[in-house]
Amino acid sequence: MNKLYIGNLSEEASSVELESIFEEWKIPINGPFLVKTGYAFVDCPDEKWAMKAIDALSGKVELHGKLIEVEYSVPKRQRNSKLQIRNVPPHLPWEVLDGLLAQYGTVENCEQVNTETETAVVNVKYATKEQARQAMEKLNGHQMEDYTLKVTYIPDETAQQDAPHTGRRGGPARGSPRLGSPGAASGARPKLQPDVPLRMLVPSQFVGAIIGKEGATIRNITKQTQSKIDIHRKENAGASEKPITVHSTPEGCSAACKTIMEIIQKEAQDTNYTEDIPLKILAHNNFVGRLIGKEGKNLKKIEQDTDTKITISPLQDLSLYNPERTITVMGSIEACAKAEREVMKKIRESYENDMAALNLQSDLIPGLNLNALGLFPSSSPVMAPSMMAAPAVGGQPVHSAFTSGPFGIDAFWASAVSVGGQPPGQPPESETVHLFIPALAVGAIIGKQGQHIKQLSRFTGASIKIAPADGPDTNQRMVIITGPAEAQFKAQGRIFGKLKEENFFGPKEEVKLEAHIKVPSSAAGRVIGKGGKTVNELQNLSSAEVVVPRDQTPDENDQVIVKITGHFYASQLAQRKIQEILSQVQRQQQQKPTPGGQPPQRRK
Repeated sequence: MNKLYIGNLSEEASSVELESIFEEWKIPINGPFLVKTGYAFVDCPDEKWAMKAIDALSGKVELHGKLIEVEYSVPKRQRNSKLQIRNVPPHLPWEVLDGLLAQYGTVENCEQVNTETETAVVNVKYATKEQARQAMEKLNGHQMEDYTLKVTYIPDETAQQDAPHTGRRGGPARGSPRLGSPGAASGARPKLQPDVPLRMLVPSQFVGAIIGKEGATIRNITKQTQSKIDIHRKENAGASEKPITVHSTPEGCSAACKTIMEIIQKEAQDTNYTEDIPLKILAHNNFVGRLIGKEGKNLKKIEQDTDTKITISPLQDLSLYNPERTITVMGSIEACAKAEREVMKKIRESYENDMAALNLQSDLIPGLNLNALGLFPSSSPVMAPSMMAAPAVGGQPVHSAFTSGPFGIDAFWASAVSVGGQPPGQPPESETVHLFIPALAVGAIIGKQGQHIKQLSRFTGASIKIAPADGPDTNQRMVIITGPAEAQFKAQGRIFGKLKEENFFGPKEEVKLEAHIKVPSSAAGRVIGKGGKTVNELQNLSSAEVVVPRDQTPDENDQVIVKITGHFYASQLAQRKIQEILSQVQRQQQQKPTPGGQPPQRRK
């Protein structure tokens, strides 16, 4: 991706003039300019210089009264399903961009390109060529905040691997993708989906030492540890501490962390800074309970094994826009480095477990777009210098911590609901779930003058009603949620999150709620299974408690209740599996011959 197309040229433009422009901007080239009428081509030494040429020259440099356009040269036969989007607002939450991209089709991969520009650059791969074409047409020139998106095709390495890989004249290909290109195995920017970055807080007065003169120190750390490091200097102006995000392998993150601690310690000694400087790690609250462990056992073990003292910031410090807890580690640099490895190991394990649960959800709900739902981090930050897209607190969608920009919760939910879908040609079937919440939480769910429940219903696409109390002393209230599977997922997730946010559950307590699904009495046996086999398997798979109460009297619709109790992901998985069983029963009943119909003939 080092060959450039230079467009919007005047007929008078010459190769000498183009060489002069590139020389003025100190951009090297390989070989002469190939000048045609109105456009030209040139090769740069590598992708990095090609990208710098695009950033510095396109739409900014004038030649013979016309602003030249510079972009990657991609032959028509290579314009498949991969795009590069430039000039992305630096503080834009990932969820908003993800929702925008998903409007034009299925995004198979999205990764940030490491550039020196203030704005962000992302490479996007759509499922089909047509989806990419639509995105190209709609997004090129699209205004976001005060920025105009610029979209161009880039060669699709995956498509080239699938096709017969030959050179221009039928000979062998020129070689594997260059290091640093999205298709290369090494040197590539870490993919968004599996990346769990290390997040640190450092005293603001040491940020300059970490960066170094003209960025030399931070570049050296990046090179030595094979990591991408974002120092968020512009966030929280005037704050005594600044966040740093490190993207790399676990080993790379740990190496970068230790090096940064050593730089801070040396700078403190050189400036006669006498206060203790602990290691501070930021972690989303959704993972902290599992880091602490039952009765604090996990945390105590880490302290004992690493000879450190670890404290965690209180829940009261959390907010909708700051879902992270601060893990403070006191000890020597060696001890803190060991503790960081153990802490991040636990956090990554929690992430992987929750992602596995969510991937099961996506398999069970056709068309469900987990990224756009925002109920879990779809990625690490797409936008430098933003942070890791924050996961959900019990299913609560949140923006990244410290993220600025005008996109509030309304815009986020709108982007989430605008995508998703159902199988082609089939309207989604509506379901009804009764979710039981603490009676004291009713006001929080309804909101002032009913605004919260109305907004929740609008943005999730579900009907949400609070049933009247059974009596004056009841400690639970029933929330009736009606809507298709995806609406159920969103609405229930938001309710779980609201209860955690409003502290209706303790700091070390997971939000576990009871949900009721009504099933035809004739299908109850299928849910239970022979000797309880099916319901036991269901409980083992989902980690939820599933009970079909005995001796139930079917209601007027000949239905009985199945009770499901568990945390959000467990409850959702159990609900999906039960609906799957009911669909199987329904299909089997439809296939049965009608009374009086022709009986099947026996084989002779």
